[in-house]
Amino acid sequence: MNNELIHNQYHEMLRDVITEIKSARVTLAQRINSGMMQMYWNIGKRLSAEKIEKGYGSNVVKRLAADLQQEFPGTTGFSPRNLWDMKKFYEYYFLADAKLRQLVAVLPWKHNLLIMSNANSLDEAKYYVEMSHENSLSRNMLLNFIKADSYKNAKILPKHSNFALTLPENLQQQADEMLKSTYNLEILGLKLPLKERELERRLVEKIKFFLLELGTGFTFIGNQHRLTHNDKDYFVDLLFFNRKLHSLVAIDLKVGEFEPEFVGKMNYYLGLLDDKVKQNDENPSIGIILCATKGKVDIELALRDFNKPIGVAEYMLQFPEKEIKELISREVEEFTAEKSNKKNKTK
Repeated sequence: MNNELIHNQYHEMLRDVITEIKSARVTLAQRINSGMMQMYWNIGKRLSAEKIEKGYGSNVVKRLAADLQQEFPGTTGFSPRNLWDMKKFYEYYFLADAKLRQLVAVLPWKHNLLIMSNANSLDEAKYYVEMSHENSLSRNMLLNFIKADSYKNAKILPKHSNFALTLPENLQQQADEMLKSTYNLEILGLKLPLKERELERRLVEKIKFFLLELGTGFTFIGNQHRLTHNDKDYFVDLLFFNRKLHSLVAIDLKVGEFEPEFVGKMNYYLGLLDDKVKQNDENPSIGIILCATKGKVDIELALRDFNKPIGVAEYMLQFPEKEIKELISREVEEFTAEKSNKKNKTK
């Protein structure tokens, strides 16, 4: 064996060992977190059963926290506040279905606290819990989705697609879950008016954030993806592959209102993708027409006679005024608190 071959084999072995260690660490961290969540759940259940409430129960919880910290010195999870949060955790989710309880059991504690503090219903909590899992969101990313009121925006408008007519039954639900009624593109910092190519350029620059907004399972293939047929070139604005659907997903960007002719163009592009790009083991290509507004056109009628799966959605460039004011107010409070804490630490 020559030195170069030995060198390459060693580095291949090193990469494999590093991957194995990282994988084991993730698995171990998940098991530790799951065990801790089960402990918090059981403690919260006991506190709830004792019907301890803030006010008259404050002294009981303070004494319990002090005794636990004495019994387990160096452990930081048994403060009075955390014990109250454990009780809230149990009471918040004990009526939830088994699937949601399983999901929150493997979600980091700080994620759970953030969701419980902001969700106004179990349905809203479930939305953010599932989003955190599917997209592996950090706490800061989750916080930004909550501040953007993603749950509310996802529920405002009905979804428009012809998936039920054009996709096999086993793919219809998955495709519908993949499609949103509206997409929040506020992260791009754009102001109207803008051009479609400018919108595309900004999305490509921040493709990581756009992938998070699209949802789980998306892999970016390229922008202005060239399709050639009969010596003529056609270009798909944004092309992705969705691993869950096992399908190509083409996105056509429109800065104005939805027009029925957009569907014909997308239908043609999907035909070319199926003929020239899609592999034999992949499912039919899917199209999303992303417009500034759906307007007043009957979208279901516009989609009805086309045989390719197409969805129509809107995008937002800014939060509503009320949400912006609330966001600024919270940011000022958080900044002031952080500044005060830093000043106290330096004293």
